[in-house]
Amino acid sequence: MKRAGFFFFALVFLTVVLAPNVKASAPTAEPILRIETGMHGAAISRIATDAANRWLVTGSDDKTVRVWDLVTGGLVRVLRPPIGEGTEGMIYAVALSPDGRTVACGGWTRAGSDIGATIYLFDLTTGQQRHRLTGLPNVILHLVFSRDGRHLAATLGGANGLRVYRTLDWTEAARDADYGDRSYGADFAPDGRLATTSYDGHIRLYDAGFQPLAKVKAPGGNQPFSVAFSPDGARIALGFADSRAVNVLAGRDLAFLYAPDTTGVANGNLGNVAFSDDGQWLFAGGMWDQGGQHPLRRWAAGGRGSYTDLLPGAQSTIMHILPLAGGGIAWGAADPAWGVLNARGERSLLVGPALADFRGMRYRFLVASAGGQVQFWYEEWGKSPAVFSLFERELRTAETALSPGNLQPPRTAATGLTVTDWVNKTTPALNGKGLKLEPHELSRSLAIAPDGQSFLLGTVWRLRLFDKEGNERWQLPLPASAWAVNIAGNGQVALAALGDGTIRWYRLTDGRELLALFPHPDRRRWVLWTPAGYYDAAPGAEDLIGWHVNRGRDQAADFFPVGQFRNQFYRPDVLARVLETLDVPEALRLANLEAGRKLVTAPVTRLLPPVVTLLSPQDGETVSGDRVTLRYLVRTAADAPVTAVRALLDGRPAETLRGIRIVGVVEGAGEQTLDIPLPGRDSEVAIIAENRHGPSEPARARLKRPPATRAEFVIKPKLYALLVGVSAYRDQSLKLNYAAKDARDFAALLQKQQGKLYREVTVRLLTDAEALKDEILDGLDWVRRAVTRHDVGIVFLAGHGVNDADGTYYYLPVQADQDRLLRTGVRYTDIQTTLASMPGKALFFVDTCHAGSVMGRRGNIDLTRLINELSSAESGAVVFAASTGRQFSLEDERWQNGAFTKALVEGLSGKADYQKDGVITIKELDLYISERVKELTKGKQSPTTTIPKTIPDFPVVMY
Repeated sequence: MKRAGFFFFALVFLTVVLAPNVKASAPTAEPILRIETGMHGAAISRIATDAANRWLVTGSDDKTVRVWDLVTGGLVRVLRPPIGEGTEGMIYAVALSPDGRTVACGGWTRAGSDIGATIYLFDLTTGQQRHRLTGLPNVILHLVFSRDGRHLAATLGGANGLRVYRTLDWTEAARDADYGDRSYGADFAPDGRLATTSYDGHIRLYDAGFQPLAKVKAPGGNQPFSVAFSPDGARIALGFADSRAVNVLAGRDLAFLYAPDTTGVANGNLGNVAFSDDGQWLFAGGMWDQGGQHPLRRWAAGGRGSYTDLLPGAQSTIMHILPLAGGGIAWGAADPAWGVLNARGERSLLVGPALADFRGMRYRFLVASAGGQVQFWYEEWGKSPAVFSLFERELRTAETALSPGNLQPPRTAATGLTVTDWVNKTTPALNGKGLKLEPHELSRSLAIAPDGQSFLLGTVWRLRLFDKEGNERWQLPLPASAWAVNIAGNGQVALAALGDGTIRWYRLTDGRELLALFPHPDRRRWVLWTPAGYYDAAPGAEDLIGWHVNRGRDQAADFFPVGQFRNQFYRPDVLARVLETLDVPEALRLANLEAGRKLVTAPVTRLLPPVVTLLSPQDGETVSGDRVTLRYLVRTAADAPVTAVRALLDGRPAETLRGIRIVGVVEGAGEQTLDIPLPGRDSEVAIIAENRHGPSEPARARLKRPPATRAEFVIKPKLYALLVGVSAYRDQSLKLNYAAKDARDFAALLQKQQGKLYREVTVRLLTDAEALKDEILDGLDWVRRAVTRHDVGIVFLAGHGVNDADGTYYYLPVQADQDRLLRTGVRYTDIQTTLASMPGKALFFVDTCHAGSVMGRRGNIDLTRLINELSSAESGAVVFAASTGRQFSLEDERWQNGAFTKALVEGLSGKADYQKDGVITIKELDLYISERVKELTKGKQSPTTTIPKTIPDFPVVMY
């Protein structure tokens, strides 16, 4: 399967054309767990831009619409229409009004109407749904605004043709239902003429009043796909789904003009076309690939001249192309990915997928006998292997994983059971007899059960279990193609690696889903969850999944990361029992019984925090002056009024003109404002509201400063650091070798920063006998009070830590008694309060372990919850942790330090300066510590750094 892009493209169009015609229904009231990486999780079907080319809008099969900054490539906003299970909510078409205010989207969007499909209209600035156009007889395949913004055209699936709407009042202006097949393309000329394509083989041209002008059979193929007017409206370019041809027709009567040279396009198609903004160049791309790259072909003289193939291109099928000002283009692809080429044909922006790519992994998907360990590959065709251990809650590269003998590949052959034609075929067979699939359903993967009595077939749409006679035992729909499947050696658990980047566990007897794992391609973050939402996550990974909550047909849906429900749903103890019990409710019961917890069953919809919308300033806006007024809306449930609203500046508490504690704010309370000071540099502002369930997600905006403002004098910050290290515990069983020395060595390094990055450095050092509980609490109070908004505060803890029976973390002072933790330990809430209340930047370095560790190993207890709470937007601390999960934090006499502090001191002494500019930032330090600790410990210890999404990179030291 060399050309994987072909199969991805085919799946996209099979889904649109052949998905079952389900009855329209209201959006589901039940919250739906969704993956959220900051990028689409499925193919980008269409893109759109405004006239000023400030924004790019992308629509995807993942049921979201995303707004991007076309200058930086940054994500501005996610628009969420109502969705349901299966295909309901998939977005196949998007459009953006020329003024950049209104986003239109549609696709398999039947939940918005009782009588057909729906086009949703969103306000780009607020993300709120403005209106919906309902009653369309089939899926919406393409949307486009007229150049003057007065009309919106929609083309439809089936033989349903075209609809045109007036944007003044959203009434229907015209329709043409005389189409013989579906239509994927439409474009407006500057004067209002409209051209469309259809798989009935015809091109149609309408005048500015939408009266037919011409209808011709497309000369280059039977399935014309895309259409694009030249800037002057004189020419129309056509691309085809079933042909490698590109045609150019006359813009007034559709007369054939010429066919650009497609020499060398030996496979696929050039189905998507666009002229440059000056008409001098014609671009095309599609399924055509060259060695795994999908290039764009560019012809001079508007398609009459010579061509250039622009590489590197996309990694998968190019789904849409649009012109940009200045001669460049933007493109969207099925990876999912989108990019920008400048006028010279060079790539200036690329936003790629944030998914592991399991294609080509079908024989390399390895599983342990009980299903608790699984080996997979992050990259297509078996590159970058890794192993996830459910029982150890750990993600490791293959070099430090279990021996290959413990993990087995899927069984694809057995005596008396021969399955053929199962690799990318629609006709798999058992012992020569065809297996029953849906029409056009491609088989992807196969695994035979250890006892040879059944086998699992993964397809583009479903997971199917057959017995040895070919009878189907069960089948279930999948969110994405099953690129690989396997059955654990115990014969009880089936696993599938899917195209949405997840690995999922199923009970083999009935196909009930048990667990899902999303390993982020950064090789660090992962999140594991049950269908009911109980989850475990690596540090910084809690925002990778969340709950989509529909709010009816007339309102945009909400999205809440799972971390906002941490108290109820963060349950690693439950997940650890799922494969033992093969039943999530039973795993929950046993975990609660062991922990002495009551069964909490409050639904997500009864636990919702507020939702904040920032109205102004807009993201990317240039702001002058010393202060800015933030206008925002707060929405919350009637039984959970807002109790506080906070402003953040670069992730830290902002000073305001007045204390903001808004009591009793509920939905519909109207617009709120507050003023905050601004520094003389670019910055990011955010608003967070709280109710009794917790804080909202931050509503954020990046602000730019005029050059004259940026040049103002900046005072150097002060550094305040509380450093604690305990080796000589009174309890001899807790003795360590180098924890106290770690604190002293870090203190010595920080003192050298005085007069460099910091105008003053003040360190409070507590080691061994000095590290009493009261002294540590006094130190926390001191650093909290000392740090101003201009300063940096550091807390460093080395020694032992422990969780009590309730899971609460305690740092152990020198006199700690494990039987009297409340009296003798430093509770995590004291640390959290200190870091969250610092007005300036807050850094937390933690290298602790539980009591009972053997000499030389600081065994790390469950720090994950602590790290995620401290690095949440509302706490805003940057956290460096020596290790997480069940790893040990190592120390060695060769280093005379713990591995973590050894790497920390080396990095801050200059080795982490990858930019070679004399300054070491938190991201540079993170990279150095991560690699150095793995090197020192030969992969036995993996540190982690978690940076709140509201905090930009900043320098820690100069040298």
